[in-house]
Amino acid sequence: MSGFMSRVAAAPISWGICEAPGWGLQLPVDRVLTEARDLGITAIEQGALGWLPTDPAEQRAKLAEYGMQMLGGFVAIVLHDPAQRDAQLAEADRIAEAMAAAGGTYFVTCPVPALDDWHHPTLGDDQWDELLANIDRVGAIVASHGLTQVVHPHLATCIETADDFERFIAGCSSLFCFDTGHMTVGGVDVVRVATDNFDRIGIVHLKDVDAAVARRERAGELSLMEATREGVFPAIGDGDVLIAEVVQALEAQGYDGWYVMETDVMLPGEPAEGEGPALGVARSLQYLRTLAPA
Repeated sequence: MSGFMSRVAAAPISWGICEAPGWGLQLPVDRVLTEARDLGITAIEQGALGWLPTDPAEQRAKLAEYGMQMLGGFVAIVLHDPAQRDAQLAEADRIAEAMAAAGGTYFVTCPVPALDDWHHPTLGDDQWDELLANIDRVGAIVASHGLTQVVHPHLATCIETADDFERFIAGCSSLFCFDTGHMTVGGVDVVRVATDNFDRIGIVHLKDVDAAVARRERAGELSLMEATREGVFPAIGDGDVLIAEVVQALEAQGYDGWYVMETDVMLPGEPAEGEGPALGVARSLQYLRTLAPA
């Protein structure tokens, strides 16, 4: 596990910055980057499109101001509908060009049923064929800009469950974003994935899960937003995911990529200085340091 902590990054979702419609307050960029820097973080994902400056040069300058590297960004995109294919692929090209110019590496593709209505749809075989073919098309587009596509299995999207994940793995060639939280809630054995699907892992999102809240979400008692408010994704080490086993399995096989900490929160208002989401990030870092060699 040599260099493990040097490959731990952060995600703006840990400060409540999210692409999902109606998510809540988006904290100011300078506050988030200040708190991340003060915790010793040197790499971060892009966050919701438009949260950081949209001009690539301005985005690079803002991140450099805080000594921060931008890993890439999460992109919600509709890929199962042939009527939207050309427009969505053109949008992927536009976003990838800007992301590459801003210094990104990973284009995190998240196939959603509609940009303004995230849920887990029941797709027919033709829609699955369209989705999987378009994932590979997006992969080719972003590669032309020097980026790597990683597909994100995610609650309330087209690839949510263990069956969805297996169909994705079998049906296209893309790497994936190994999100230990969303995949656990979706019914995936993440320790097994760390070994069985190691060669398809492009980047790791470390996310813990409160199993009791997750069961309520799976039973339909809570929406994803409601579950987040109830703490379904706590600080890493405070939940029920076998984070240590996942990290140990990955490192034993020679994984040398990034681990992005995610402790999803929704903010009704701006917390006082020294309080709020940064405390959860600090707690996650404290736990991860216990996994690194002395």
